[in-house]
Amino acid sequence: MASKGDKQESGLWETVKTVFWALLIAGVFRTVFFQPFWIPSGSMKDTLLIGDFLFVNKMAYGYSRYSCPFGMCPFDGRILASEPERGDVVVFRHPVNNADFIKRLIGLPGDTVQMRNGVLHINGAAVQMEPAGAFAETYRKQGPMGYYPQCENAPVGEGGTCTKSRHIETLPGGRSHAVLNIRDGFFSDNTPVFTVPEGHYFVMGDNRDNSQDSRYARANGGVGFVPAENLIGRADRIMFSSAGRSLFFVWTWRGDRFFKAVE
Repeated sequence: MASKGDKQESGLWETVKTVFWALLIAGVFRTVFFQPFWIPSGSMKDTLLIGDFLFVNKMAYGYSRYSCPFGMCPFDGRILASEPERGDVVVFRHPVNNADFIKRLIGLPGDTVQMRNGVLHINGAAVQMEPAGAFAETYRKQGPMGYYPQCENAPVGEGGTCTKSRHIETLPGGRSHAVLNIRDGFFSDNTPVFTVPEGHYFVMGDNRDNSQDSRYARANGGVGFVPAENLIGRADRIMFSSAGRSLFFVWTWRGDRFFKAVE
């Protein structure tokens, strides 16, 4: 008959094994299939809002060393690779600071990309832009970081209505999405011509005046061109969304965004 000590030791060992297998299964699922991602900033408004929670489809583009936690997959390049499409909302590893970023893929290898007077030009041609009213939100701290939104109608007092002009932008190939404008005449509205190198991509935020993206050099805090190896996956659907500073503020949950497709 087993002693009480033997039973406790056996129970502890079973717990350790259960935790080990649970962590292993979760790690494999996160590496191979889907990676959770919280939206921390407003660079992708109004497609993605601060507090949106989504799973990144890691099967979409194949796998690189950045598919593993901490970039620990033991190989270079990509395996089972598939090419992303223009207009995809992609998660990638920042080439300098090693953080995971989310932006819209605008330029493919060989493309030229330029902003002229706030209008995106791809391969020398302006994309179609249609006015779509204004995006409005309350001027208050957003998310766990407590960022205030930037407003085209600034200054706005606490609790006031913060607005930005909204347009529907249609990319070559026919995919459309909303973009926002905060101010005119900044560098981000008038850029040099960027030629996307082979094996790289050009990405931009939909909140065009509040996004450090491929328009900005890495030396200036931007992303520059994103190497194909740095792609982690594609954002397909918002699973959950909370406008509050804590997940537990149930009254701030955005039920209308649950399971919403990312377009």
